[in-house]
Amino acid sequence: MDGDRMEVFAEPLQNGGGISNKTIHVEVHVKSSSTAKRCDIKVRTLGLLNRHRLVFGNYKWTEFDDDFLSRNVESVSIVDAARQPIDLKNCHLSVYIFSLSEDEPSMLALEDGQELSAASSWLLPAAEFHGIWESLVYDGEVKTQLLDYVSTTIFFSDKNVDSNLIAWNRVVLLHGPPGTGKTSLCKALAQKLSIRLSNRYSYGQFVEINSHSLFSKWFSESGKLVTRMFQNIQQLIDDKDALVFVLIDEVESLTTARNASKAGTEPSDAIRVVNAVLTQLDQIKRHHNVVILTTSNVSQKIDLAFVDRADIKQYIGPPSEEAIFSIYLSCLEELMKCQIIYPRQQLLTMFELQTMDFKESNVSQLSLVLRSIAIKSKGLSGRALRKLPFLAHALFVKAPTISLEGFLEALDKAVDKQLEEREHLVNCV
Repeated sequence: MDGDRMEVFAEPLQNGGGISNKTIHVEVHVKSSSTAKRCDIKVRTLGLLNRHRLVFGNYKWTEFDDDFLSRNVESVSIVDAARQPIDLKNCHLSVYIFSLSEDEPSMLALEDGQELSAASSWLLPAAEFHGIWESLVYDGEVKTQLLDYVSTTIFFSDKNVDSNLIAWNRVVLLHGPPGTGKTSLCKALAQKLSIRLSNRYSYGQFVEINSHSLFSKWFSESGKLVTRMFQNIQQLIDDKDALVFVLIDEVESLTTARNASKAGTEPSDAIRVVNAVLTQLDQIKRHHNVVILTTSNVSQKIDLAFVDRADIKQYIGPPSEEAIFSIYLSCLEELMKCQIIYPRQQLLTMFELQTMDFKESNVSQLSLVLRSIAIKSKGLSGRALRKLPFLAHALFVKAPTISLEGFLEALDKAVDKQLEEREHLVNCV
């Protein structure tokens, strides 16, 4: 692995002799074809930021007034910032320079040359995971809290804090109904941290274990296969330049298998699978460069032995009215950027609708229409919400291009149809 692949630079920009404590995170996505030195990219990026000292919240540059940046950089993004004006001259800038791996996910190979389809591995940061973090909208500070948790985990490890005195297990449990983005959040978190901690680790590895696949296929030699799988994961962890994330999706299936085994409805080998997984997780958590991510759709079925291992147990529920509004707004902005909705119009955010004393205008009226659609959509999953703009165009738009007002009418009809179909499904059950 090329140690120059990613770098982080913290640059305090002074203002009047003082240094602001406010940290602004800047991600620089370098083109895969670039051969430029990271230090040169850093200098040109800081020059760009100096020329654009005032921005509002998150901001992305994809076109540059610098030929060097145009040749070597895909984008420069201010990320995870509050929705307020930011004076870049009066901030502490943390600049993360990275390129994306285009590699396809690989299967973890067994010693006999077979492939273990229950586990896949990605090199991070991965092109496949790019943009997921920004697309996920949650209420509160869920994403920030998860970032802070893992950052503190690494910090405590680096400071050699005695885990017998202050306990942490490097385990995150995200639970909630299907379609709320738990698995996507795990992937996005791993991607974000592989960039954010690139000063500490040269690259990241993301290993996804599918519990259903594990239990449905190898009861006869399950214990051996689990041990062998984690031996392969251990080899990844042994590279101390790597930050390794292990995802166990739908972890409640571990509990289901163990309880069924105790009840005599599943082979006794099933309980050995579960115990082998828990034992292996207990062993790998001792390493400083590993984080274990787990998800569950049915929190009531999660084994207490596993719950006890989780440092954070975060509920991920259906999006609120405000979150739904933000999801729709991001979809509409994308369709306007692609000129499917034309001409482009600026909609108010939910915050602006709630706090600004705006005059009656077409923009405010259309924003209120979008809010009414968001209210109607409450109860739908994030997965369903992201599909609705496509369905609106496919079912109710009769032309390649449509006005914003016309598209909102189509979106309203698509929501009605989605709710009607959901009602039919519930009645059928």
